Amino acid sequence: MKNFCRKEIDELGHLFKINLINSCSGYKSANLIGSKSKDGIANVAVFSSVIHMGSAPPLIGFILRPNTVPRNTYENIKNTGVYTINHIHETIIADAHHTSAKYASEVSEFDRTSLLQEYKKDFLAPFVQGSPLQMAMKFKEEYLIKSNGTTLIVGEIQNLYFLEDMLEEDGFLNLSKGKVAAINSLDGYAIPTLKERQTYQRPKTIL
Repeated sequence: MKNFCRKEIDELGHLFKINLINSCSGYKSANLIGSKSKDGIANVAVFSSVIHMGSAPPLIGFILRPNTVPRNTYENIKNTGVYTINHIHETIIADAHHTSAKYASEVSEFDRTSLLQEYKKDFLAPFVQGSPLQMAMKFKEEYLIKSNGTTLIVGEIQNLYFLEDMLEEDGFLNLSKGKVAAINSLDGYAIPTLKERQTYQRPKTIL
């Protein structure tokens, strides 16, 4: 197998190192986070760092890059306290990826792509129309990651929306039925297919 030690990793070219380290952790969730500024401008941006943090209460986290430059998503969430998480469908991959471009805060990514915003139950932040799974989120807390200056944002699910045929009898959401994308590194998109599910495991008894 090919090997890079820590010293060799540090000496790699900038882009090569970014691609390498971003891809070595495996496939990641592909989500669009929707928010709205205090001036009413809708923002949507792609994130590959959304993680489950607990079910009772239902908490979801995601990582924000260091706030050394303006971060519209962060500012909007802190100002309004709400945002949405929307899974990326296979038909909107190109537009979803374009939201990673750095637009000024007064420009809405919805106006620069074919993505459409929609609103549900008077929730302030925009959802992405056509997303097979959408979450209305309330900001709960944040934690600075001192090692690299990133921030962990923790939110609580207020409302959960999904295509009905994705739901299995035991509550399992079969994302492959929704043609939900996953991200490899920063720009590699895949549509995973569920191969099998395993039962809840208990320790084996040795006879």
